[in-house]
Amino acid sequence: MRRSWPLTARGTGAVVLALACFAAANQLGLVELVFVGLLLVSLVVAGLVAVYAARGRAEVTRTVVPAVPDAGDEIEVTVRVGAHSALPTSGGRWRDSMPDGIEGGGPGTFPAVSSGFSRDDRAVVVGYRARVRRRGIHWIGPFELSSLDPFGVARRTVAQGELTRLVVTPAVEELLSLAGVAGASGGSLSRATNRLGQGTDDVIARPWAPGDSMRRIHWRASAHRDELMVRQEEQESSPEATIVFDRALGRFSPDATEATGSNPAFEAAVGAVASALARLVADGYTVALIEPDGVPLCDHVEPADAPALEAAMLVLATVQARLDDRLGALAGLFAGETTGPLVLVTGALSQTDAAMLATVGHHSAFPVLLSTAPAPGAFDAATGWTAAALGNDVADAWRDAVSERLPHAG
Repeated sequence: MRRSWPLTARGTGAVVLALACFAAANQLGLVELVFVGLLLVSLVVAGLVAVYAARGRAEVTRTVVPAVPDAGDEIEVTVRVGAHSALPTSGGRWRDSMPDGIEGGGPGTFPAVSSGFSRDDRAVVVGYRARVRRRGIHWIGPFELSSLDPFGVARRTVAQGELTRLVVTPAVEELLSLAGVAGASGGSLSRATNRLGQGTDDVIARPWAPGDSMRRIHWRASAHRDELMVRQEEQESSPEATIVFDRALGRFSPDATEATGSNPAFEAAVGAVASALARLVADGYTVALIEPDGVPLCDHVEPADAPALEAAMLVLATVQARLDDRLGALAGLFAGETTGPLVLVTGALSQTDAAMLATVGHHSAFPVLLSTAPAPGAFDAATGWTAAALGNDVADAWRDAVSERLPHAG
């Protein structure tokens, strides 16, 4: 990005004064003023030559830590600028362009760089801290360098390097644990048979079947039965939980389909989904994150599966509201079955919406509803739901919804 006017205030003043000298010399007949004007013009030209003759390209690399921050985190940015110019360059000022949603980026002082014939390291490293305010995909850059000539009459500002892509995930708040309610909420740490022969050893053996590994052959049982037998092993399975994210635009605001972070109510809902997901996974649940009609927003997240949890957070980093309304399909999704903990996160609910959801809560022993504006009085004990209004603090809303049913809360 180059400034349209290459002169500083001092340089502009020198040009104006030179023109005034030429005009006065013509009117007054003073040849000395002509020399003064020429001297000022020469000074400005020399300054322009000094800043533009040293022009060269620079290789800019940018490192951000953490690489995938949460909204509200502070990041450390390190920029390495490698000069590619045969001539030395004077010092100046630098600034890293920042998008909306990130605060920081300079400006700072940029040191002079020696000529290309010098053996000195011509790379300059600058660093700064910035704070990310909104989730989503942000682009940092370009890196702007502004240099002055030795006389301070001319400047050159150029943009160097490529943009750096930064993905910001939703802020995750610490929520009350549900680890103690696994058995009371439709799940337990049960043991399920693994027919592929993986897990801990057990004395139970079964006939060998195609696909079984030869390494799992139980030789003692095979000799006794006079046929190949393999160890039938068992493994622990995790209780299951479901998070339903209702993104219907009609329950939020039209700007929820625009840039991420533009609608506070929708951002509160996204933060609630991310926080509930992290909480349930940490509590040992296998979590399904779905829409009201059952369409998954991401793959199931198993306990201690950090890559799957990170992938889910990356999905939530860019999620936006959708135009269609799928909340009516939720009742049919759980008809005829009982699930573990069920967390429904949605926007403003009407009495009609509440009536659609009245029967869903009975299909979970621990149903939690977080809404930006729950229908007043619609979710009492008869519906099975424990409801709370989402505000600026997700942890407070979660506590309001679950604390009465958690014996260890309070």
